Amino acid sequence: MSDYRTPASKVRGLGASGHGASHWISHRITAIALFFLAPVFVWMLAMSGAPDPLATRAFLASPAGAIVTLLTLTAGLAHMRTGMLEVIEDYIHKPFTKTLLVLGNTFIAAGLWLITAFALLKLAL
Repeated sequence: MSDYRTPASKVRGLGASGHGASHWISHRITAIALFFLAPVFVWMLAMSGAPDPLATRAFLASPAGAIVTLLTLTAGLAHMRTGMLEVIEDYIHKPFTKTLLVLGNTFIAAGLWLITAFALLKLAL
């Protein structure tokens, strides 16, 4: 017998962990978003005269530049967080260590997003 799920979990469609495919779906959505956003961000930054600090500042202060940058960073950090969360859940078995790492992963991703959003707001204003 290779299926260890209960009859109730088979009906609900949940896997052995009990959370279904939500992590897989969110990871795929952020990957698709990055597939489109990253080249657009790089192209827009390259066309803005990026090596020049004043041109880069002007690009990041423009509405289009700020929006594309924030969307790309949001998708990238969400993708990083969900990917690392899967690694932690799959390979860390001690409950206390797993909890600390999951919290650290979430706080690092949220902190990096807040720092970049603040920096973009400061440049835009």
